[in-house]
Amino acid sequence: MDLNDYQKICIITAKKDFNTEMEEIMTWCLGITGEAGDVASCVKKTYAHNKDVKDGIKENIGDMMWYTAMVCNFFGWNLQEILEQNIEKLKKRFPNGFTYDAVNRDMTKWSGV
Repeated sequence: MDLNDYQKICIITAKKDFNTEMEEIMTWCLGITGEAGDVASCVKKTYAHNKDVKDGIKENIGDMMWYTAMVCNFFGWNLQEILEQNIEKLKKRFPNGFTYDAVNRDMTKWSGV
């Protein structure tokens, strides 16, 4: 399955009867943050509590991707294109691989200022 197919399947499995567009986008965006918290919790349990829940990490990453696809669907964005643009940005930023210069880079564009 490619990312375009994935995005289409996500639509089929998503709630459709929102009262407002704001309610819909809030659901998708807050879903990402909730699942990210679940990923962090599973990492903590695995490494701080010696309770192997790596399968939970994998499952919650999948859930984060579902919500991410739904944000893209909401705005009419193509997830494949977004990821390709991200890689191109990273290649330009780190042509020789990651360096710690990234800590001191100009964040003006990213922050919207």
